[in-house]
Amino acid sequence: MSELILAIDPGTEKSGVIMFDRENNAEPIWHQSVMDNADLIDYILTYGDRIEHLAIEQIRSYGMAIGATTLDTVEWSGRFIQCFIYATHNDDNILRIPRLEIKVHLCGSARAKDQNIRQALIDRLGPPGTKKNPGPTYGVTSHMWSALAVAVTAHDKLKEQGE
Repeated sequence: MSELILAIDPGTEKSGVIMFDRENNAEPIWHQSVMDNADLIDYILTYGDRIEHLAIEQIRSYGMAIGATTLDTVEWSGRFIQCFIYATHNDDNILRIPRLEIKVHLCGSARAKDQNIRQALIDRLGPPGTKKNPGPTYGVTSHMWSALAVAVTAHDKLKEQGE
């Protein structure tokens, strides 16, 4: 059985999703998309028993005021986690990874921006390439980059823990 990480960059209506296969360390395999949150709930409930780990970007306010859309995202995150627990009967394999941890892990700086994270992922995994000659990150766009950052950080974290 593959060691799959379902990595999610949660959003208010849609979420970035990456399915990351940890078995092939030299060339990780992933399937990516941006999914409607309701469809992602159905996906987790249907295929959750095949997923080894759920990794989700954890919302943190760091003392700043947050708005309604952020709170909506937090609610969706909780729903995804609950569905994973329901599907797997396991709450041990959930990694909640704050954005700050992702920035420091991939870029070595808490001040890193989305473009820096994207470049760090390209440097590590390979360039997108073109339609005629697709590279390892071909097709990764928008929220999928954030989900991929969650997946790679989770993979490395599990590797450090000996899992």
